[in-house]
Amino acid sequence: MSRPVLVLNGPNLGRLGSREPDVYGSTSYAGLVERCTALGGELGFAVEVRETNDEGELIRWLHEAADGKIPVVINPGAFTHYSYGMRDAASQRTAPLIEVHISNPHAREEFRHTSVISAVASGTIAGFGIGSYELALRALSDEL
Repeated sequence: MSRPVLVLNGPNLGRLGSREPDVYGSTSYAGLVERCTALGGELGFAVEVRETNDEGELIRWLHEAADGKIPVVINPGAFTHYSYGMRDAASQRTAPLIEVHISNPHAREEFRHTSVISAVASGTIAGFGIGSYELALRALSDEL
């Protein structure tokens, strides 16, 4: 039986492939879903990929993961830098939670250098494009 894993995405990530391809690459959101579910299957995970522009919905998903002891890979998008509500939800985790970013936030605008999520995450992977998600799934596999 495959272990459930949630791959959660915050605002604007549903626009992958058309949003700033020089920063976020040319892989579409559908391509991201396909890559995550395929690799997850190889690793013995039942990966469910979700995306929302709604902070409250992302917080509810983190509560769902905590209640179900479900590991999480999360790209909070812009919420990374200021959502204390999401940080508090992530801190309630009962399974590994890995923060991912497609670009390297530290190589970008100064406001992107701070993550309120990192301190409560198992780890952070950034700057490897869509591969950041794959590295996170492999890290989960090693940790679990």
